[in-house]
Amino acid sequence: MKMLGRQLLGVLLAAVMLFETVGMAMAAAPTTMADKLAEIERTAYGTPQTGALLDRVNKLEKDFEGEHSPNESVMQRVDNLYAAMFKNETGPSLVTRMNAIEWGITQKVSMDSIQKRVSDMEIAMTGAPSEGTYRSRIGTLAGYAFGTQEIPLELTQVPTNTLVKASLVTPVNAKNLKVGDRIEIKSEEDVIENGRLLFAKGAPGYGEVTKVKRASNFGRDAEVQIDFKALRTMDGTDASMVLGEEAKEKMQSMAFAAGASIAGIALLGPIGIIGGAFVKGKNVDLPAGTELYIQTAEPITIYGLAAAESAPAVEKTGEKQ
Repeated sequence: MKMLGRQLLGVLLAAVMLFETVGMAMAAAPTTMADKLAEIERTAYGTPQTGALLDRVNKLEKDFEGEHSPNESVMQRVDNLYAAMFKNETGPSLVTRMNAIEWGITQKVSMDSIQKRVSDMEIAMTGAPSEGTYRSRIGTLAGYAFGTQEIPLELTQVPTNTLVKASLVTPVNAKNLKVGDRIEIKSEEDVIENGRLLFAKGAPGYGEVTKVKRASNFGRDAEVQIDFKALRTMDGTDASMVLGEEAKEKMQSMAFAAGASIAGIALLGPIGIIGGAFVKGKNVDLPAGTELYIQTAEPITIYGLAAAESAPAVEKTGEKQ
């Protein structure tokens, strides 16, 4: 019962915070060569690299493709790397394929670098990291996950108001936050519709703090406003997210199922009204792991992965069937 109470408290507290639903601005895609290169390196290695620009581009090409493109300008080479890593214009990007393979093997998608994700999966499957370019290593992992290097991805529409169960990665504490702070979240469950995986468990997302009011000794309520911005879909595209009516109703039904009183449910209030009385005179303090529901703000077309509702994780090489 104590555990149930803590879970219910987390849901209610998450809901009575004011989550603005009008801000749907996405993270701006990098436009300069330096920003694009930094984003590629962050995704590939975990952090942007240092050193001469040409050396950094050469390293990326060698690690991922095994060869350079000496007849093209450095700017064009960076654009090519960025498109191969993130864009799904001519087919699934490297991030899309990486997400699909990782889900096929582990039944979740991590927020780690490609370098770490590939090594971790190789260790899980064969006991040690492999050698070679990331392209060849990813192809081998695709074979483990799907029996072929052809990954079963297909263009799919994610409808408006698709619900996603998420949780806080960044703790929300009114004492420590300021306007503009980024709040990291992640998906807690797979979202599969019509046999296509749209959001994978572990998919990252974020919101932004738009208002902070700390509790005072005179009984003033602590208040935190967060505008949820986006959640990463299966193919690496950021979907606009909001805390809308469907999400609120889902949290209300969860609270009812847990035995909350009518008075407790009333504290949830309509979207856009602060339930400050629920934490009157006390600090708003939501730990990492606090669960809530959000929903897509608009339809989006992505590469969805063919998936059963409860597909088993791939067995390691050498394990008995």
